[in-house]
Amino acid sequence: MNRLCALFAAIMVLFIFCRCDNSESDVTSVDVCVYGGTSASVTAARAAAEEGCDVVIICPDIVLGGMTTGGLGATDIGNKQAIRGMAREFYRALGKHYGVDEQWKFEPHAASEILDSWVVNPKIKIFREYYLKEVDKKGTRIRSITCENASGKKTIKAKCFIDCTYEGDLMAMAGVSYHVGREANSVYGETLNGYQLRDLHQFKDNVDPFVVPGDPSSGLLWGISKQTPRALGDGDDYVQAYNFRLCLSNDPANQIPFTKPDDYDPARYELLARIIQADPNPVYNMYFGWTLMPNGKTDVNNKGPFSTDMIGMNYEYPEASWERRKEIIQAHKSYTLGLMWFYVSDPRVPASMRDEIKKWGWAKDEYPKTGNWTHQLYIREARRMIGEYVATQADCEGKGNVQDGIGYAAYTMDSHNCERLVIEKDGKLMVKNEGDVQVRGGVPYYPISYRSITPKREECTNLLVPVCLSSSHIAYGSIRMEPVFLELGQVSGMAAAIAGKKPVQTIDITPIQEKVEYGDNPKYK
Repeated sequence: MNRLCALFAAIMVLFIFCRCDNSESDVTSVDVCVYGGTSASVTAARAAAEEGCDVVIICPDIVLGGMTTGGLGATDIGNKQAIRGMAREFYRALGKHYGVDEQWKFEPHAASEILDSWVVNPKIKIFREYYLKEVDKKGTRIRSITCENASGKKTIKAKCFIDCTYEGDLMAMAGVSYHVGREANSVYGETLNGYQLRDLHQFKDNVDPFVVPGDPSSGLLWGISKQTPRALGDGDDYVQAYNFRLCLSNDPANQIPFTKPDDYDPARYELLARIIQADPNPVYNMYFGWTLMPNGKTDVNNKGPFSTDMIGMNYEYPEASWERRKEIIQAHKSYTLGLMWFYVSDPRVPASMRDEIKKWGWAKDEYPKTGNWTHQLYIREARRMIGEYVATQADCEGKGNVQDGIGYAAYTMDSHNCERLVIEKDGKLMVKNEGDVQVRGGVPYYPISYRSITPKREECTNLLVPVCLSSSHIAYGSIRMEPVFLELGQVSGMAAAIAGKKPVQTIDITPIQEKVEYGDNPKYK
């Protein structure tokens, strides 16, 4: 009996010890917690670690790097002089990979190799495929976040947190103010925000929008909204279109051919068929932004009235659960797979165009961890913080009032289309795209305020937001480029290290400006 009691007691001690050990192993305390898997996550973690901080990256994806490793190899630059700090280092590392000084067009795997090497550091720990579940906040400080996946939960305690997601999930869950959609022009005294019916990436006049041409009672073709036109500059909650940037190969030995998706529906591409049939000289690269990458590959982007952008199908995404987001991502994938199948199989596509596209296929040597399909849908815009300083059109035009710059942006004020609708012109009903804007600011580059990556101090004092930063819709269209995110990630990592337990809004940013080479610098001219 005594032996039985002793054995039972030993089992109970072991059981309690195991429970305690598992519980402790699920709580990690660090100096800086980076939530997100974008390129900014890498530079934020690296910068904080180089300042002596212990860092955890919570990456919702299996692959780090966001769009930088997800197919956007044709770098949106604007002006190379604006790209400094770790961002410039990245493009020089790519140059070394390809045997040149700097490389601005690159393959996804080359970007992955470099960014992965940047987080090989004993002070950086990475938890992949975990999604944010809870935020524990007291007053204006986040005490911890809890993330989960199918295996369980992890809680991260930190002095400072950095939201590097394209969606702004940590920012939102922490109670920080934000905006989704397009502000009216009147909100910030702009002219390029809100509803915009312009002539780029646009249908020619008289493309019929109805299932049976000329018969409104037959219903609208797939992808056309029932929304009615509004006044120029009216605000709404619409989000500019998302797409996948396509890495294709023209090497037969490195190709996976386009195949017919199980859910293929040619009706989705009826509008495209009508456009092509009305085109006297259809050429494939007028319907795709087809940019050549090294080693016979591409970065294919949206181009023209009907292309890889899935216009109007992403409105739910910014505020959706991860389960719903996965459905939206899958819908975009199905649309894209179907689009390529349409081009190589539909008899309404001229044989010359079909034959040209058949020379290409999915690159067999890319994205090995995700079945040769990119891990990242191009989330061009989701939530945008309303922080201590809101960047607006005036900033992009060199008319802002930034005295605390920590980096530069230089790209065109760029918004992809937000909706496809029916308008009446000269007494005829026709389909048009709405929302596309491409306007240069008129200055070589312009500063981004440190206050644009900090929340209002009454809302949160230990959070930095370098990706879903404080900006109007149209200004974000210029700022939202991967080189900028690389640089702002570095800034955030340094700021978190400097702040420690102090409010991030109160730190001296001078050492950050020096490190990221902010200011006039002859080596970039």
